[in-house]
Amino acid sequence: MKLLMMGNEAIGRGAIEAGASVVCAYPGTPSSEIPAYVAHHAHNHGMYVEYSTNEKVALEVAIGTSWSGLRAMVTMKHVGVNVASDALLSLTYTGVEGGLVLVSADDPTCHSSQNEQDSRYYALLANIPAMEPSSPQEALEMTKVAFDISEDIGLPIMMRPTTRLCHCRADVAIGVIREKNDGPDFKRDISHKVTIPSHARLLHPELLEKIEKTRELFENSQFNWIEGKGKLGVIGSGIAYTYVVEAAALLKAEVSILKLGTLHPLPKGVLLDFLRDKDIVVVVEEMEPIVEQYVKEIAYDNGLTLKIRGKDVIPKVGELNTKIVRNGLSEAFSYAYEETMACGVPENTLLPPRPPTLCPGCPHRATFYCINKMAKKSIKTSDIGCYTLGVVPPLSAVDTTLCMGASIGIACGLSAAGNEKIIATIGDSTFFHTGMPGLVNAVYNNHNILMVILDNRTTAMTGHQPHPGTGKTAMGERVPIIDIRKICEAVGAYTQEVDPFDLKDTIECMKRAFEHEGASVIISKRPCTLLLGPIEREAENFEVDKDTCNGCKLCIKQLGCPALLFEEESKKAEIDNLLCTNCGVCAQVCPFDAIRSK
Repeated sequence: MKLLMMGNEAIGRGAIEAGASVVCAYPGTPSSEIPAYVAHHAHNHGMYVEYSTNEKVALEVAIGTSWSGLRAMVTMKHVGVNVASDALLSLTYTGVEGGLVLVSADDPTCHSSQNEQDSRYYALLANIPAMEPSSPQEALEMTKVAFDISEDIGLPIMMRPTTRLCHCRADVAIGVIREKNDGPDFKRDISHKVTIPSHARLLHPELLEKIEKTRELFENSQFNWIEGKGKLGVIGSGIAYTYVVEAAALLKAEVSILKLGTLHPLPKGVLLDFLRDKDIVVVVEEMEPIVEQYVKEIAYDNGLTLKIRGKDVIPKVGELNTKIVRNGLSEAFSYAYEETMACGVPENTLLPPRPPTLCPGCPHRATFYCINKMAKKSIKTSDIGCYTLGVVPPLSAVDTTLCMGASIGIACGLSAAGNEKIIATIGDSTFFHTGMPGLVNAVYNNHNILMVILDNRTTAMTGHQPHPGTGKTAMGERVPIIDIRKICEAVGAYTQEVDPFDLKDTIECMKRAFEHEGASVIISKRPCTLLLGPIEREAENFEVDKDTCNGCKLCIKQLGCPALLFEEESKKAEIDNLLCTNCGVCAQVCPFDAIRSK
């Protein structure tokens, strides 16, 4: 049977068919749909799915499952591997028992990320096998094989899909579901599960032996193949392979294509066989020249004199596509091509930009407005989430953003450097992820900062997944709510909770917290507007009184809500009722009382 599936859903289905018992994750685009898909089907297949507090904890949960003899998958986006790396780099020494697959979804072009980090470097650093699917169907099959290899060699396997593979859809043939491993069956073995130096020194050679065993397996992998013949060759890895096939067809080029699905350790024999009769080979891979460098190395070591091209014709930054690859191959092989038109639109036509913005009725907009009213000139550190869009004018309330949880730590450093009162903004899910250590540090070291926790009751940016403050798990189970206010009070921070839609009260509370000596916290608590139903949104309806409005544009200039418009002919503000969520914030902002409830 075939189903229309997203690449991420195919990976989730692969985990189900592989007989995985546990899937855990911290949600992060472009990986978020994997645990969501499995959670939707978990009860039917006797599986457990968890949104862990962060990626390191998620990996540790998967390790505990694997050491119980059961199969586990852990999913995250590429920057999440940074958080999980402390556990990952020692796990390669200890090894696994039940199959363990780590999915790191990379995000070329930074569609929703703070960098274009290439997770394959972690595979090289940790010395774990890495695989990269080229289609949703292959993603499903590769996931199942990854579990088998992991159990066979005793190492975790990294799968590295990129954004386009994660979010594309295709018909996928689903298969039978493997029975789960018997368990739990934890075997005590301190020589492999306690990484003291005397053990680690012995485990490193074991790791190298496992990698060589994997290389032998990858030499005969079903995910590597050659198609076409000729003196011109192209090596494509993962989703880049599909661009290569399309680009070669557009160029009508007679090329031989090596499709690579196993990226570390690279299959040396397969590569050598491909290179021996070629005049030119172009390596096409997203982001870093990892395959290219290895290909050049083995060509040199074996006395091959062919020309190897890669990042000189294929960009090192950004997401690839068929046009980019076509242009690169055209230059490398000196093939001419004709400009094409898609749907009657010339190739080089530029579409109007659509920059992201906070949603109409977003409580974060009201919070940032209050921060600006209270202390516009203060230094404002922020974090990773929807609220990072507070950097966009007219709010312009974000001065720094680095990584999850860094807003508080950087604020502490700015305070230690002698800067006046600093304001750090951080979301509720991010607070649980890595914000709490920063809070403890701020209180312990008596840093004079104000932390504003933007509590919209969900992990909004990645698809509204639950977190410890929501009272619900990934599988829909009701659990106790972990109260952020009680946490902040327990560690000794001056703490107040506000409703950001009450602008006057929020500004007054912020002023008191801002004037407090030492670490203080404002919890700005209001559900994400996308969580509200139509009845809740339409409690009141607002309109602009054209007789009262004088066209000052303060509502637009200071708030910037997408539902607020300005009619050039009448020189009056307007409300777009299709976008307006009736939050009433603009009515409080207007100094002339021109925005009123209908």
